[in-house]
Amino acid sequence: MKLVILDAKTLGDDIDLSVFEKFGEVKVFDVTTPGERIERCKDADIIITNKVVIDEEVMAACEHLRLICVAATGMNNIDLKAAQKRGIEVKNVSGYSTDSVVQHTFAMLFYLMEKLPYYDDYVKSKAWSDSGIFTCIDRPFHELRGRQWGIIGLGTIGKAVAKVAEAFGATVVYYSTSGENEDPYYPRMELDTLLSTSHIVSIHAPLNEKTKNLLDFAKLEKIPAGSILLNLGRGGIINETDLVHVMDDKELYVGLDVTEKEPLPEDSILYEVANPDRLLITPHIAWTSIEAREKLIAAIVHNIEVFLKKHTI
Repeated sequence: MKLVILDAKTLGDDIDLSVFEKFGEVKVFDVTTPGERIERCKDADIIITNKVVIDEEVMAACEHLRLICVAATGMNNIDLKAAQKRGIEVKNVSGYSTDSVVQHTFAMLFYLMEKLPYYDDYVKSKAWSDSGIFTCIDRPFHELRGRQWGIIGLGTIGKAVAKVAEAFGATVVYYSTSGENEDPYYPRMELDTLLSTSHIVSIHAPLNEKTKNLLDFAKLEKIPAGSILLNLGRGGIINETDLVHVMDDKELYVGLDVTEKEPLPEDSILYEVANPDRLLITPHIAWTSIEAREKLIAAIVHNIEVFLKKHTI
């Protein structure tokens, strides 16, 4: 049996991929361009991909292909209808990154809330050494206790964030992007109300027709000055051009782990924000703790084992 891993670099050099060798011959590629997909996949029985697109064209060229393992939860890079038509199973992995994303949410929050870049520079520039006093309160910050935290998308990750926020003494409210989620514990609000009354807003929702450009200029303008906005869902939920205009107009602190285009283009308007100290961008790393990636690999192995018990290749 032949397996191919198309974008191993997204899984990390510190993760052992030799575990897949027990299933057969494994070919590992760090990255795969669109033009390289067919050549690399044509003899494979199993494809493992994170973000490389596997469409009708690729499947048509792979006569032995029986299983596509997505090294992620989202499967928008797979033509599911084409796979079903050809009898090719597609398996994703869910739940592996919840703890990692929650942790990164709070890392971004406190970095912005407590003005940590300023204070780090204050000390390392030796301004503290020259100050003559034991402390510095040039950039005041609030406690999380007593703040309202509005969550957009109260799924598994959103609920986990809510529990930690409550542990810090925050009050949690949420907005249902589907309009169907009713939680018995947390108050549900309309989006305008949530945005205009929350001190912290975090996004943990998928990108779809209901969430594309969900936060445009009109919505972003409703967020009070001094508030913190975090996007750990998907790029495209926040209109980036509108975000920069709002950030240039008032004091708004923003943490983005996802952007509309990834990697971020060199000409992105996000580079032009007037107050870059209020904008934290990380390169889609919230899901990437070592533990989360180890769980991801283990789950892919499990998906292959389950598939092989049902089928003979």
